[in-house]
Amino acid sequence: MSSKSTAASAASAAAVNFSELVNKNKQTIARLDESPRLLLRRRDGEDLVLTTAARAEQDQTVVSAATRMLAAMARREPGSMELLLDILPEAFPWVRFLPEADVHAFAVELVDTMRAADSISNSAAVAQLLIAWQHTAEAHSDPDLLAALTRDHDTDYGQAQDPRTTE
Repeated sequence: MSSKSTAASAASAAAVNFSELVNKNKQTIARLDESPRLLLRRRDGEDLVLTTAARAEQDQTVVSAATRMLAAMARREPGSMELLLDILPEAFPWVRFLPEADVHAFAVELVDTMRAADSISNSAAVAQLLIAWQHTAEAHSDPDLLAALTRDHDTDYGQAQDPRTTE
C-alpha cells in the first residue's frame, strides 16, 4: 500500500501499533466494533489494515456493483460515453492535461480494466492503470518534460539490458 493509500485508509480506520494486536489481541480486535477497519502501524514493514470478513465482502460487493453499473452505462448508448467523458475531470482532475484522444482512450481502458479486475476480484490492475494514466497527464502538463520525452533521438542505444540480470 502506498503512503497515499495508507493516508486514505487512516482517515476511515482507527489506528494502533501492530504490537498492540500481538500483546492485547482481544482488546485490539474489539475495536472493530467501533470502526470498520483497524490500521495496524508497523515499524519494520508496510502498515496493514484489519477488517472483518463480512466488511471486506460488503466492500467488494459495493465495488463490484459500481463497476458493473459503470460498464453497463458506458456500453448502452453513444451519449453515455460522452457523459463519462464529461465527469472524468471531476473524478480525476489530472485528465485535463491529457489530449482529447487520450481522455477517450483512458475512459475506455478504465471501464474495460475495471470489468476485468472485478471478474477476478483483484483491483491491482485498476490501481496500476490509474497511476500510469496520471503519470501520462503529468508529462503532458510540463511542456519541457513532454518535449524531452517526445523528441526524436537520433541515437539508437541498442537493446536494453534486463534489469533482473544486472547487479
